[in-house]
Amino acid sequence: MRDTETTAPTQGRETAMPPRRPREEAVRVGKEIYERNILPQVEADHFGEYVAIDIETGDWAVADTTRIAVERLRAQRPNAVDVLCERVGYRALRSFGAGSLRRAR
Repeated sequence: MRDTETTAPTQGRETAMPPRRPREEAVRVGKEIYERNILPQVEADHFGEYVAIDIETGDWAVADTTRIAVERLRAQRPNAVDVLCERVGYRALRSFGAGSLRRAR
């Protein structure tokens, strides 16, 4: 199972805005965008870094941490609600234990 995150903006609000799409649909669409449009551009030079994707527009940002990737994306798209994060070259954002979660090549 792949670990994914969807986030909603919380700056200046007590509670986060609800996602526009059901979580499962947001993850599915985000993964399609990542695999089709983003991965070919980032896999060679950004291995292990994080990509935040606005699934409504397809805009994305890459950084060393998920927090910074989302901040960079929100600088471009302040109204982004459905955001998916992926880790370049890995099946999951994070891992627990000793097993490797790198993609088989």
